[in-house]
Amino acid sequence: MSAHASALTSAPHAVTEAPLGRYAATLLALAERDPELLVMTAENRAPLRGLAERLGSRHIDVGICEQTLVAAAAGLALRGRRPVVHALAAFLTMRAFEFIRTDVGLPGLPVVLVGYVPGLLSEANGPTHQALEDLALMRGIPGLDVFCPADEQELCEALPQIVARGRPCYVRYCARPGRTGHTPVLYGRAELLTPGAHGVSILTHGVLLHEARRAAELLEARGVPVRLVNLRWIAPLDEAAVLQAARAEVLVTLEDHFVAGGLYTLVAETLLRARVTCRVLPLGCDGRWFRPALLPDVLAAEGLDGPRLAARIFDVLTSPRSARPGVQPCPIE
Repeated sequence: MSAHASALTSAPHAVTEAPLGRYAATLLALAERDPELLVMTAENRAPLRGLAERLGSRHIDVGICEQTLVAAAAGLALRGRRPVVHALAAFLTMRAFEFIRTDVGLPGLPVVLVGYVPGLLSEANGPTHQALEDLALMRGIPGLDVFCPADEQELCEALPQIVARGRPCYVRYCARPGRTGHTPVLYGRAELLTPGAHGVSILTHGVLLHEARRAAELLEARGVPVRLVNLRWIAPLDEAAVLQAARAEVLVTLEDHFVAGGLYTLVAETLLRARVTCRVLPLGCDGRWFRPALLPDVLAAEGLDGPRLAARIFDVLTSPRSARPGVQPCPIE
């Protein structure tokens, strides 16, 4: 074995550094158990602070060149390594799309692709940095799993499973503090948070789960039963959970993504295949990018915070059956 190959498979350096964040600590624990695991980045070190010093040559920063990042990860995976790759979601999924599709997806290589600040989490960044079509792109690649954690708890619980599965996977990075208790993450399975029936079903994932939970509480306080489903796996999709949710009077798809191509489209495809019809309210970014601001201000401006979501859903629920649900926010008293 060459000196370079030996360095890549050597154990992490035993050094004493400042404490790691939970996500970085999870990666380090995985690397300590698996000498083939590598952590790679395209100068996206925010979620990885402290890892470079601990992992040595098993931490690879290629600079701002996402295509090189993915191609290198594919090459290393062909040599038996297990790369966990990090870059801004907009550039990872769009600039390097062909490399993900052809070099990782087509041969089914065990590369984990972690997209940083996806969707509304890019907050104050403009449209060039807003990944609002990443799920549409990634779910279109055959054999590529897609996972959308709602918070740090889900992200760190699922990561060891994702790595161990040995399949290509795109992860929408969300490490915000958890405000909702979770059931264990099971591959390809949705999480049912509230079991209400015959009123409203809300299907969502990622950072908006917590806003959906708040909206559900407000609706239930007004006598509206709510079935809240966390579709943390976009691919493979828990179609049974979607079809069960479709039994409600109104089915809401809530996403920080373009309505076209994302969760709403995925749910519509599922219902069509099953020949199921229901009243659907799509809530998300409807054919436009959002105005940059801090996250609470973005949520309020887009009508996607808990109180505004509750008002929009209640407005549709109490409107005539013939009315067609739209995506425009309703007035808030």
